[in-house]
Amino acid sequence: MNVDLAFGKSGLRVDLPPGFQYQLLEAKSAAPLADENAALAAALENPIGCLPLRQMAQGKKTAAISVCDITRPAPNRRTLPVVLKVLHEAGIPAEGITICIATGLHRVATPAELNEILGEEIAARYPIYNHDAKILADHRHLGATASGIPIHIAEAFVSADLRITLGFIEPHLMLGYSGGRKLVAPGLAAQETIKVIHSPRFMRNALSVEGSIDANPLHKELQEIARIAGQNFMLDVALTRKREIAAVFAGHPEQAHAAGVDFVSKVMLEKLDTPVDAALTTCAGYPLDLTLYQAVKGVTAASHIVRDGGKILICAECTEGAGAPEFQQMIKAFSSPTAFLAAVEHAPVEVDQWQLEKLALVLASKQVLFLTPGVPEEFHASMWGPVFQSFAPAMASLTDGLPPNARIAVIPEGPYVLARVSA
Repeated sequence: MNVDLAFGKSGLRVDLPPGFQYQLLEAKSAAPLADENAALAAALENPIGCLPLRQMAQGKKTAAISVCDITRPAPNRRTLPVVLKVLHEAGIPAEGITICIATGLHRVATPAELNEILGEEIAARYPIYNHDAKILADHRHLGATASGIPIHIAEAFVSADLRITLGFIEPHLMLGYSGGRKLVAPGLAAQETIKVIHSPRFMRNALSVEGSIDANPLHKELQEIARIAGQNFMLDVALTRKREIAAVFAGHPEQAHAAGVDFVSKVMLEKLDTPVDAALTTCAGYPLDLTLYQAVKGVTAASHIVRDGGKILICAECTEGAGAPEFQQMIKAFSSPTAFLAAVEHAPVEVDQWQLEKLALVLASKQVLFLTPGVPEEFHASMWGPVFQSFAPAMASLTDGLPPNARIAVIPEGPYVLARVSA
């Protein structure tokens, strides 16, 4: 059986060994829109739960638009021009519109990445705020949420007359679904806020996982933060497997996002009758599999359908290595996932510990194997699972010890598949 895995920019075609029951779980999606520009324009003129963007922009002198960074395949270059056109027609000049790169605690975008994220013409014409969560002085303190989370959001965003977010909706390993409020926090939050919302209090909550939103405590906190930060309007899209636009959701930040989540969840959900013995998965290729840090999302997404004691093989190119310096240090610092979970449970939150915490939680009941050729050898001994440079030995290790006709889920696009075992 031959399968094409999403892996880096070019993909990876693999031959699966016989003798097992393979269940191919492909990312579901709706059909692409026939005319995405018309759909985008119509959504801005007929938004969900609020006035049209044109009317909201009239009389305003400034606007801030928060957009995804390079680690997300958001179609900014197709959606942003439509939003900018409306703002200009309403009287806001180019120099009055700041485009905020919502990096969260990722590194700031390079000039080449800004061109890729925005398009060269927009990157050259508009003021850009390249968010750095570690510079507290760039953020405004807005008090705290009802539960006590400190709120520090980028001044470039909160000081604008009109505050817009631009993203897309897909399953997210902590928030249930991306988009909407995520473009405010953690996207434009200071690390003083981000560390708290990524603490064990939320990471270990059984409801803070992919596909969970109504009762997800982290979702509620971020909605409150976005509300306090003054998010006025959002435009999110749903994407097809080929990253075409399938649907557009614009308007009131909470109402429009809820409509988008409802659409995406109905389209994407895949149900299995029983757990599988093993899973072969990815982190959906470039740009999501640039680092091992990001590749954890493929592991957590697959973990929901693998039996206790089962195996997960994550295939991610990781051309930028393990991740940020803080993540690299933590990988080397702990001998086992159990030791890591115990060490961070009551300690002050460190940058990027949440991603390793999510991986450690999976490893409490599953085995994880890594086909991550871009991760330097210095990290291999401390990655809590065997590391491979090519597919054949990795697949042989995944199947080693499995009984004949064992069930193996094959997930070519990793976290783009929302799969669950039926109750």
